[in-house]
Order: sequence, then structure tokens, then C-alpha cells
Amino acid sequence: MTLLFISLGIFIFSACYYFARVAKKPALIYQATPFNKSIINTTSALTKRYYATPWLFNTHMQLIALGFIKGFAKPLKYDRHDVLTMEDGGEVAVDWLGLDLAENTPTMLVLHTISGNPQSMRGFVRYMREKLGWRVALCVRRGHGEMGLKSANFNTMGNTLDLDAQIQHIQNCFPQSALYATGISAGSGVLASYLGKKGTDTPIKAAVAYCPAYDMRNAFTRAVPFYSKMMTKKLHKLFIQPNEETFQHLESLPALKNTQDLHEFHQHLYEIAGHKSAEDYMQNSNPSVVFDQIKIPLLILNAEDDPICHIENVYQNQHRIEAMDNIILVLTQRGSHCAYFEGITAKPWANRLIKEYFTSVASIQN
Repeated sequence: MTLLFISLGIFIFSACYYFARVAKKPALIYQATPFNKSIINTTSALTKRYYATPWLFNTHMQLIALGFIKGFAKPLKYDRHDVLTMEDGGEVAVDWLGLDLAENTPTMLVLHTISGNPQSMRGFVRYMREKLGWRVALCVRRGHGEMGLKSANFNTMGNTLDLDAQIQHIQNCFPQSALYATGISAGSGVLASYLGKKGTDTPIKAAVAYCPAYDMRNAFTRAVPFYSKMMTKKLHKLFIQPNEETFQHLESLPALKNTQDLHEFHQHLYEIAGHKSAEDYMQNSNPSVVFDQIKIPLLILNAEDDPICHIENVYQNQHRIEAMDNIILVLTQRGSHCAYFEGITAKPWANRLIKEYFTSVASIQN
């Protein structure tokens, strides 16, 4: 009987803690324009509690579960793999899902993570195709997936000229399709850089930045050391070591090979990314430089417990967001880095939010 009361007490305490400290509505930072208010009123995930999975609400547990799900999810067979060759001989690609849909069906562009590939992105791509009902075009960057580097040009933050070519290709394939875009983690970096440089001169009608890091000059210094070192090792293994012969003529290669964390890595990536100095690289690849010039509607999602894109990055740039009438910033206490599991069965809350956001935007814009 004593054990029963103790167990019951623990359950009640846990439930009270969960509802008081874990299951909370996201904090929203935005200008109260008619457009923004309409989006929020028709996007239920923005106005209701985010019930983080009770057995996964710890930031590290969410990342472990995310890795497990990515590793064991059913492989995705894309409809088509289009390879595009750039002027310097480098190659990027567009992987399609939903080519059988009507010509005027909207198309969701997906810009993948720092080490992403078509299969690592299959969960998000599959969700958007099935739940949102739109065509999905995954924009694969140089060197990712099964695409080797065909030129000495590689940038973890992507290349806006490459993205522009991918967007033009998508437009040529489906000229009647409205285009929307989601950048995930590092993918949000090249998306923000592209949107900032283009301003209103883009076919993208609205976008989502999912767990962005903001200013590259200091963002990576705040990442939890364990994850920073682990990700840097992965970048070396996937992109630097297999292409040493391609990069061997670059003076900065030895220093890059010795880097141990994300900040060091990006301080020495400049030549491989096609720039003369670290300052030049930051000026051309740092999305923070052109962030204020983004003109289309943009939803930004960050979690306070993100160990990679630290919440301090958000706070440092919050005043800029508050000055822009086209942005809705969504802050949650839980979610970790691009995990955001909800409910007992660990469904993807962020995916649902993104689906609802684009549904609302499309209904208003059309």
C-alpha cells in the first residue's frame, strides 16, 4: 500500500510538473499587422500548447530519438533526381516527390541540414507530401548525398547562385506552381541569404526558417561543445577527407583539417567556399548580413533548449525581427534542435506547424 501511494504521488507530481513547466504555448514575436494576425488565428499550433512528448522532453533525449527515427525510417523513393551543372562544373540537384500532381499544385522547396541528403530528409519530405498535399522539391547542395564534388567549391551554408539556379529549374518544370520554401538548420542560412539578396525579386511567396543560427560570426561559439565537435568530425568525414585531392592546392586546407569545432571549421572554410579570406566569406555567406532585406512572409522557429543553435543567438537578433513586419518568430521552451516531438507517440510538432502555416499563407495569398 505504501508503494502504491508513493507511485501515485510521483505520478501526480510528474503530471503537475509537466503541465506547469513543459506543456506551454509558444511565445510569438511579431508586428500585429492584419496579415500576421490572420496567419496566427488560422494556425492552431501557434495558439495552443505544445505538448512535448513526456518521455522525450529532455533536449538530449529528443536528439537521440531524432537520430534513431532518421536511421530506421522506411527509405524514400523520390520520383526523379535532376542534376544541374553550374558554370564552374560543380553539381547540385533537385529531388522530386509528387510529380503526378496537377501542374498548378503548389511546390514546397526544402533546403536540407548541414550534412543532409535525400534520405536523411525523407521524414520531412514525406510528411509534407502526404499531409500538406503539395509537390516537394528537395534542393540538394554540392557534395551532399551521392553527389561528389566536381569542383573545388564547397560551402556548408550553401551557395545562393546555386539555389537561384535550382529555383529557376523548378519554375521551368512547373511554371504554374506557386513556390514556398523551408530551410532546416543550415538550410535556413542559404535560404535567408538568398531571400535577403533578392528582396521582392523572388518567386518564393513565403518561407520558414527552422532552427536557424542567425549570425555566423558568433553563433557557432555558443553551440554545446559535445555537439559542435561531433558535427565537425562528421563534416570532415563527409566533405573534407574524401575531397582532399580536390582541395590540396588551397593554402588553408591544413588549418581546416586541424579544426575541432564548428566555429574553427567555418573560420578556415573560406578558400574551399570560394573566398579570399574569412572576412570575405562571412560577408558573402553570413545570412545576418542581408537578413533585414528579406521582404516575403517568413516564419522563424527556435527552441530555448536547442544545444546547437543557442537561444542567445535569437535574443541577440530579436530587435531586428521586431522591426520587420513580415516575420513571425516562434519560440518554444522545448524542442531541441529540429526535433520537436509531441504527444505520447512522438509525432513531429514542427512539421505540423509548418504545414498549418503554409496552408494559412496560401489561403490568404490566393
